Amino acid sequence: MKIGLDVSAVPLRPAGAGRYVAELAGLLAQRQSPLRVSSRRGDEQRWRDLGIAEVRGVVPSARPLRVAYEALWAGHSSTVTGCDVWHGPHYTMPRRSSTPTVVTICDMTFFTNPEWHESTKVPFFRQAIRYAARHADGLVAISDFTRRQFLEIFPDAPLPHVAPLGVDLERFRPETEFERSRSEGVPYILCVGTLEPRKGLDILIEGFTEVATEVDDVELWIVGQLGWGVEEFRQRLSDHPFASRIKTLGYVDDAELPALFRGAQVVAYPSRGEGFGLPVLEAMASGVPVVTTSGTVMADIAGGHAHLVPIGDASALAASCRSVLVEDLATRRAWTAAARTHAETYTWSACVDQHVVAYESAVLQGRR
Repeated sequence: MKIGLDVSAVPLRPAGAGRYVAELAGLLAQRQSPLRVSSRRGDEQRWRDLGIAEVRGVVPSARPLRVAYEALWAGHSSTVTGCDVWHGPHYTMPRRSSTPTVVTICDMTFFTNPEWHESTKVPFFRQAIRYAARHADGLVAISDFTRRQFLEIFPDAPLPHVAPLGVDLERFRPETEFERSRSEGVPYILCVGTLEPRKGLDILIEGFTEVATEVDDVELWIVGQLGWGVEEFRQRLSDHPFASRIKTLGYVDDAELPALFRGAQVVAYPSRGEGFGLPVLEAMASGVPVVTTSGTVMADIAGGHAHLVPIGDASALAASCRSVLVEDLATRRAWTAAARTHAETYTWSACVDQHVVAYESAVLQGRR
């Protein structure tokens, strides 16, 4: 079975969904599956660096042209028709294609909470999801939470295969005794994620005021590239009474990210909603306590191994962070050991296994 994978939507600095696509592509190549990757023009080399032999840089770089290419031409091109199954991992798929197609639904917030997104993107992705629900031969949801939301809105659509994302358990690992003995830095709360309104950065900044008032030396380190709607965040930072103890580190390369997790005293992830929430899983794998929001996919993923606070509750977030910062070492180690064991059930290999099941099912569906 020759698999075609569209990676043209993955930015040069991938986060979240982009990291999912990169992991999927690399592992499919390692399995020596016949794999063809379709990238943007000029973006071929980074995919070849993952060990992918066949990379076709055929997609225009400009987003409007990329959308037009997929809708009007990709489905009839030899790039797509030469595969047994085609996978669009970011909601979209070629129009009028005879090749069996699988589409990933990363999250449903374009429907449930459109205010969390740039207004220009909402109608496009709503239409893409509607089209996939009607025309794709197979669907993948990256969490059971996302699948439930999808089926509430599209009850007559094909049942999505659930392929939970994974974590690299060798890279994201607990701090060793040697590393701990050499650690001389200040204690810090870590938050990782693209800077945008739904991440709850307003709640994080407000909550840190309470934490910093009571804990003298703790800092807040925020990792993530600029998204949209950051003006309020910037204003809150400039007005913050403890601005000197808040560090915005911007985008951090994947090679450096695990060490930042390991060194944190607590990871705060107060997002209002996600399709998965990789930083929660990566923190648990790193042996670091997590504070995140209840009633979300992050709570599902944590499986009872994270401190949960209501969405939008800065005081509850602050209280949970403070309790972690002052807890005794034995309690911390017992908590994080259990969280690490839970995180070990989420692997990229298992994620790819479920994708292969979806591919095989789509090929059978397409033959009917």
